[in-house]
Amino acid sequence: MLVAGGLVAWFLQAPGPGVSAVGAQSPAAGAVDLGPSARTSAPPAEPEQAGRVAGSPRRIIIPALHVDAPVLPIRTTDGTLVPPSDPQELGWWAGGARPGAARGSALVTGHTVHTGGGALDDLETLHRGDRVSVRTDHGRLGYVVRRVHVYSKGSVADHAQRLFSQRVPGRLVLVTCEDWNGEAYLSNVVVTATPR
Repeated sequence: MLVAGGLVAWFLQAPGPGVSAVGAQSPAAGAVDLGPSARTSAPPAEPEQAGRVAGSPRRIIIPALHVDAPVLPIRTTDGTLVPPSDPQELGWWAGGARPGAARGSALVTGHTVHTGGGALDDLETLHRGDRVSVRTDHGRLGYVVRRVHVYSKGSVADHAQRLFSQRVPGRLVLVTCEDWNGEAYLSNVVVTATPR
């Protein structure tokens, strides 16, 4: 973890040696290092999924968590993706896939606040089969949770290329930090959802 701008930031290396604990002074977390691939241009535009129009996400709705949060486009700086500072707002990596695209992971991240108040604070409590809706600039898209996994920091780094791939069939990936030990977040929650 790394303290960045008063927020505890976590980083993924894809691939890389792991994530080092540099320090932690704040309860919020959520920045993502997408690795070398994010330092290049965005992937070529992909066709849309049958019956779906790809679009930029505006809101994420997760009924099981009572989440209805705005989504803002965010970009990488030297491969690091930092969510909006407001923990009630989520960030969508605009350099990756759009929801509804036939290929790629539409990556959405947000800060976690160990004392409560972050939109993704309880992300790890989702279950296979839970629903997620994405409102885009072209309409509403439905997703169903296929996998919820809590990874240690090092294992997220080991699996980052697979978890955030832009070459897979179109899907939604939600990411935040987990396991606050009083000083730092020890893990990351990664939720993968596919179109329903």
